[in-house]
Formats: sequence, C-alpha cells, structure tokens
Amino acid sequence: MPKAGEIKKNSAVEYEGGVYFVKDIERSVPQGRAGGSLYRMRLYDVVTGYKMDQTFKDSDMLNLADLVRRPAVFSYSDGDEYVFMDSEDYTQYSLNAEAIAEELLFINEDTQGLMVVLVSDAPVALDLPPTVDLLIEETDPSVKGGSATARTKPARLTTGLVVQVPEHISTGDRIRVNVEERRFLGRA
Repeated sequence: MPKAGEIKKNSAVEYEGGVYFVKDIERSVPQGRAGGSLYRMRLYDVVTGYKMDQTFKDSDMLNLADLVRRPAVFSYSDGDEYVFMDSEDYTQYSLNAEAIAEELLFINEDTQGLMVVLVSDAPVALDLPPTVDLLIEETDPSVKGGSATARTKPARLTTGLVVQVPEHISTGDRIRVNVEERRFLGRA
C-alpha cells in the first residue's frame, strides 16, 4: 500500500469502496504548521465517470487498484464514442470523448504506441506515447532564413492542437510533439 505522496498521475486507486482513476495531482505545503505535504487529487470513478476532488495527507495510505495496459490503435469514432482496437488480440475498446478529451488532441489514425488502460476489464483511459508525429494544417508562411533565429509562430495541427513552431516550419510539414509539455521537438 503506497502513501499518498507516492501515487502518480494516471494511477488507479481504491477509495471508499470504489475504484478511481487519478487524473490530476496538486502538491501543496501548508505554511506555519508542522506536518507533511498535502496532495489534492482529482479522482474519476472508473464506472460512472463521476469526478471528485479529494485531499490526502502525505502519510495517508491508499490501495492501488488492478490496472492493465493493453497496446492499441485508433480504429474509428462513432458520435461521442472513440473505438480503439487491441494490437494483439483485436478486441475493441470504446471510450467516451469526454473521458479522453485531452488525449484526442494527440491522436490520429497513424498514432503508434497507444495503450488502453483497463480496470476490471473495462476501458477507463488512454495512455499516450511520450512523443507523437502530427501534420501541420495551418500556420503563417515560412520565413526564409528563419532557422537562424529562435522566434516562433503558432501552428494548428490536424487534431486541433496549437503549438509554437520555429519560423522555418510551414503548412503541410510533419512535426514531432512532446505530449506532456505540448511542445515542438523537431521535424518528423
């Protein structure tokens, strides 16, 4: 049983009889009183999607839930449902657009390295690879000699994500994006 301070983002924990997915963690150190850090976690119920904010002391013990990650590829979208297919046994997993809204900014048909997160055989989330290759849909025209300066310009990718890119990058280029920092890494 790990302490609250050892829980990482995208972990599944058992709390008050339910299984919750940790989407966000904020650490705060209260001033003027003895004791450890406080961890405010945004928890999502695995079954219902119910959102709950809960604060834990550094020393609070939490149970980790059984979490399985399966390699998958994006298959198709059907309204608000996005369907992913297991790369090994071809099982299809359906995820609601609301549950994976952030991740959808980095996914297209070609995205490799996706992992569907399962709790009790039910798909609850999507793990992204550290970097993804995406196509620039729209940006200002490239500036000749623009690679000599460190100035950037906004570029809208085909998924809707907007990142800052160097001036020498133009519309139609494939670029590599760091998922966690939402940052341009280079041409793909």
